[in-house]
This record gives sequence, C-alpha cells and structure tokens, in this order.
Amino acid sequence: MQIRTAAIILGACLGLVLPRLADASPVTHSWQALPATPALPVPVRSGLAVVRDVSLYYAQFGAGRPVVLLHGGLGNSEYWGHLVPALVAAHFSVTVIDSRGHGRSSRSVEPFGYGGMADDVLAVLDQLGLQQVDLVGWSDGGIIGLDISMRHPERLRRMVLYGANSDPGGVYPNVEKKPVFAAYIERAARDYERLSPTPREFDSFVAQIQVMWAAEPRYTRAQLAQISTPTLVCDGLHEEAIRGSHTRYLARTIPGAKLLLLPGASHFGMLQTPAAFNRAVLGFLDVP
Repeated sequence: MQIRTAAIILGACLGLVLPRLADASPVTHSWQALPATPALPVPVRSGLAVVRDVSLYYAQFGAGRPVVLLHGGLGNSEYWGHLVPALVAAHFSVTVIDSRGHGRSSRSVEPFGYGGMADDVLAVLDQLGLQQVDLVGWSDGGIIGLDISMRHPERLRRMVLYGANSDPGGVYPNVEKKPVFAAYIERAARDYERLSPTPREFDSFVAQIQVMWAAEPRYTRAQLAQISTPTLVCDGLHEEAIRGSHTRYLARTIPGAKLLLLPGASHFGMLQTPAAFNRAVLGFLDVP
C-alpha cells in the first residue's frame, strides 16, 4: 500500500507580496496530526514466546496487578510508550505483546483471524504465568479483547477498548486515504522494515491482513450482550476510522459498559492526548 503526500512550498518572497498569508493559515488541531511514536522504557523482562507457527515478542515492566496492552493493526507495542510509565507508577505489572506479523513478531502463511490472534495472546499469558489480567486494547487489539472476553471471560478482570469495532460495517470506507491514517500507514511501513524479522515483506503482510479486515470481526448483538467483563468503550471524539454510531452501539450493547469520547483525539488518542488517555485508563482500572 503506497501513500503519497503532496507539499506546496512557498518562497520567502511571497511574504512581501502577501504579508497576511500566515494569518490565513489553517489551525492544526491535535487530532489532525500523528505525533511521534514514543519509546518504551527499559523492560524488566522481554523475549520471544513460541506459539504454534510464530514467535511473538513480549516485554514486561513494573510490578503489581497485571495488565496486558494490545496494539492496533499495522502497529506495534511502542505505541504504548506513554501509557506504560503511567501504569508502572500506579503499581501495575505491564505486559506488551506484538501481534503475529507485527513489530518484532514473526508471520506465517496461516490466515489472520481475530480468534487465532486471541489464542496467541492467551498462549503468551500462559507461558508468562498470568492467569487473569486487565486488558487495554486499541483498534485490532480491542477486537482481540472482545474475542477473549466472549470465549474466556475468566481471564479478564477489566477491559478498556479504544477504537474497536465488532463488525466491518463499523469502519468508515476509504479510511486509508484520510491524511492522519495515511501518515500512520507510511510510519507502519518504516517500522516494519526496522523491527520485523522479515523486513522486506510489508506489502505481502498488508495484503494478508486485509483479507481478515474485509471479513472480520462478525460478533453479533447476542454475543456482545453476553460479555461479563467490566468494560470501558473509549474513542476519540474526532475518530476517522470507526463510526461514532458504532462506538456508541458497543457501549449500549455490552452489559454495564461505560462510554468515554476523548476531545482532541482521533484513532490515535494515546499519541495525540496521552495525558487524557492515561487518566481514562487508570481511572477505569483503579475502580474497586
């Protein structure tokens, strides 16, 4: 997937011809930009967990009640670089996992599926001796959280979903053409080359995962209504990928779910408004 951006460069001499040009420039709001991906702190433990046909990267930070963070599609665990220190400071033990094919994890010819990716997460948690965790999932990571909460509710204490959907109809069409999302795809390609054990295969990776996105998830209203995990459904007020009506549908349908829309944020709230994002997560996870 190739995204091209265009830039118009104005010569300094235009300042003499149009002295008020700067005043007419549009204001860039926080949700209209993709801030730099923060670095993760040094983990207390990291490695590769062999799960079926792949090796999945994980890293752990801090000590306390366990929470697992699951990133979005095409992303990697570094997107949690603002949240991890906040959780560690609040006495959580944090585990991040790169999904199959993402970040430092390997990929196989097996088709992508949210059920299989949820099984991947549970297998890593088993290997790490984590029987019950809080879960924070962004986008695809949130969908994986939904799958775990429906099939293995005993593994989750609380769940935060950000920018997740329960069926393909919840996604706006042509989202990859929107400027911030296009910038994200470009960054994902660079990250893939930097981190992946197969750095030259980004295009084939994207083609493989797009098959899943076209068909999944397909969770019914009845399935969502059976979720018993206390859930916060969260998203940016300026979300460009997931329909706002769909986010509200999830909050209405999951029993007892709370709804929170972050001002100043789009699909990338953990980068655009990190302080507010962290407060939302900590506020929900800290509820007795």
